[in-house]
Amino acid sequence: MAFKWTCPYCNRDTTINDSNFKSNVSRLQIENNDGFRELHVEWIVCPNQECNKHALTAFLFELNWIPSIWEQGKFIKQWNLIPQSAARVFPDYIPEAIRLDYEEACIIRDLSPKASATLSRRCLQGMIRDFYGVKEKNLYLEIEAIKDKVDPLTWKSIDATRKIGNIGAHMEKDINLIVDVESKEAALLINLIELLIKDWYIHRNERELILNQVIAVAEDKSVAKNDEK
Repeated sequence: MAFKWTCPYCNRDTTINDSNFKSNVSRLQIENNDGFRELHVEWIVCPNQECNKHALTAFLFELNWIPSIWEQGKFIKQWNLIPQSAARVFPDYIPEAIRLDYEEACIIRDLSPKASATLSRRCLQGMIRDFYGVKEKNLYLEIEAIKDKVDPLTWKSIDATRKIGNIGAHMEKDINLIVDVESKEAALLINLIELLIKDWYIHRNERELILNQVIAVAEDKSVAKNDEK
């Protein structure tokens, strides 16, 4: 048994096998009003020795009785127990307010997808204001202001995040109209935030590091050349 996994602590992509994976199954086979259930508990230890932290996740399924055998049924819910969410640990040079909104959006993704989407919207607004120095009276105008600064597909995704986040941020005119947000939809918004953090902040930092290293090498060579004269 082997599968690919990204450590939520060190963010490294790796392959998990039997040496760093442990799972247990518990079954609720007592008659009750909710039905029979099967709980899977999975432990994963990061194989990166510099990290070596553990993650604990639980998965709940329906449990069906097929004549003479119990069979796992429909998936019901997942809990990220350790760490509390699947939030990635981003560098400190990313503004704290952005990291906190992102982490909270991850924590409540399954508990309240609508609230998670609202936090992703707020996180996105903070990123636009910080990275592009844009500050308008609302997020719609701020997104319009960066339309010529990002590629069309990215811009559409950013605007889509605003629209989905608005579901939680603003009540419908008809208070009886309920528009819901599903966990998988909230997860997609979180994925976009992660992508933009990587594209905007991390790539910029890596670029600056490489360019500064090149400049430093050139300066060292220049000093060494002058010393030889």
